[in-house]
Amino acid sequence: MGTYKIAIIKGDGIGVDVVNEGVKVLDAVASQYGIAWDYTEFPWNSDYYLEHGVMMPDTALDTLANFNAVFLGAVGHPDIQDNITLDGLLLPIRRRFDQYICLRPSVLYPGVESPLSGKKPYDIDLAVVRENTEGEYLNVGGFAYHDSPDEVAIQTAVFTRKGCERAIRYAFKLARERGKKNHVTSVTKSNALGYMTIWDRTFEEVSTEYPDIDTTSLLIDAACMEMVRKPEMFDVIVAGNLFGDIITDIGAIISGSMGLASSANINPDTSVPSMFEPTHGSAPDIAGQGIANPMAQILTAAMMLRHLGEHQAASSVDEAVLALLKQGEILTPDLGGSSTTEAVGDAIADFVSK
Repeated sequence: MGTYKIAIIKGDGIGVDVVNEGVKVLDAVASQYGIAWDYTEFPWNSDYYLEHGVMMPDTALDTLANFNAVFLGAVGHPDIQDNITLDGLLLPIRRRFDQYICLRPSVLYPGVESPLSGKKPYDIDLAVVRENTEGEYLNVGGFAYHDSPDEVAIQTAVFTRKGCERAIRYAFKLARERGKKNHVTSVTKSNALGYMTIWDRTFEEVSTEYPDIDTTSLLIDAACMEMVRKPEMFDVIVAGNLFGDIITDIGAIISGSMGLASSANINPDTSVPSMFEPTHGSAPDIAGQGIANPMAQILTAAMMLRHLGEHQAASSVDEAVLALLKQGEILTPDLGGSSTTEAVGDAIADFVSK
């Protein structure tokens, strides 16, 4: 129980729709568990960029430093290149607050059908730990001979021993905490990208500290194939920034819907804010229509609660989503239902209020 300062960034498209429902559920669970929220909403999105030429003001990161967490919807606009919204908002927040873990669970819940045939509830139950501040997304590189036939683009992948080790160690601890298959799979492409052997060596060294955890190392192409062929084999997957990003989208879709894919950008040091945003994008084609699935945002809210130490409240939210999926009556169109975004949010809020 406590009071928490939460920065709300609804972002673009369906981000606005689903964050409203996430906040609704956070308010409902707060009244049951003695939690007090101190929200501040910030208008940093693509409309802000179109008006000001930047995704957020120069003072934004200093402002966010005063919060316990950032609760974000989605960013992306059809008239703005994605690298602008990413480099202008998400990546600076991740880097400033050293949110070096991107944690994304993928679970096939009861009442949800996987596009993979023959999969039963919980056949897919894995978590991806993605190194979140280095790799290919560090934006080290540039262009030469711009807008000429000889134009050159260079992007450097940066892997440090520190960055590899802390992500890998987090994955082993998570596998132990989950207590399911007690297994960690490392994913690289070190046969072709020689610099990735630093990841392989670090993985092997850290693994010796966890004799109770089994390990597998896969190349990214093999890992993608196995996630489709036999996702049951996975427990915790750990990968660098780019490959982790790719794998988590596969995990989301084989679990039945991007609308169930929660995500967290975490610094385990709670003296700085972590950022909680679902895996899905802004989906401008359905924004404002009341048909977006808010469950990913609500499950992301549960991840935020758990990070803040409110474990009972987090479990209550998870159980509410599970109950609604099992019931199968109040679901958005992506899950075969006809309910609205708001109706789903109302039902989950009602459940946690009981």
